[in-house]
Amino acid sequence: MVGTAREVFGDALPVAERYAAFLADAGVERGLIGPREVDRLWERHLINCAVVAEAIPDGAQVVDVGSGAGLPGIVLAIVRPDLRVTLLEPLLRRTNFLNECVELLGLPNVEVRRARAEEVAKEFSVDVATARAVAPLDRLAKWALPLLRPGGELLALKGERAAAELEEARPVLKRFGVQTTELLQVGRGMVDPPTTLVRVVADREVVRDGAVGRQQRAPRRAKASRKRSS
Repeated sequence: MVGTAREVFGDALPVAERYAAFLADAGVERGLIGPREVDRLWERHLINCAVVAEAIPDGAQVVDVGSGAGLPGIVLAIVRPDLRVTLLEPLLRRTNFLNECVELLGLPNVEVRRARAEEVAKEFSVDVATARAVAPLDRLAKWALPLLRPGGELLALKGERAAAELEEARPVLKRFGVQTTELLQVGRGMVDPPTTLVRVVADREVVRDGAVGRQQRAPRRAKASRKRSS
């Protein structure tokens, strides 16, 4: 893994190493990382998350939904200093951990917000939303899509059930006017198996009506969408 980590992180490898050490220590002590994960932090977590950068455009504004221990948000900020990353996490003990990480690693391109996605939807209009091990795609889409600008993308890190989750989420995605979805594999030759992403594009602007969990499309655009699909 040493050679692969050096290839993936490049000059940022020392910062990634400090993060890995903090995860293995404070992350385990505070219950954010399981003790059994320490021996496979690089392959299963850091490199697995870092290769997601392949799918993110230059200079993008990113929000990491339910960031937890900072996976993938902190990793992406390390490997891609051109990104502006917001770590969105509702639990105090986790946001405390994330703030300590940002200070320890010296990441000027990272902001930590303690909030649920649905509470701050009106404040965000980002290029990319990421999420890892947060919720099934149908629920995750309800939280993440209102955070995106038109044309923005949700990149959800998923495992073997990625295709099944995408199919199960179709009704929710349709209500949000989503027409563009795909499964991506990134990190081929660097991590085995490659990281699987579900990519969901917010084809249209999502209107927030002020009620938690009740986002909907603008009526005019919804009507136009029905015409195209008929």
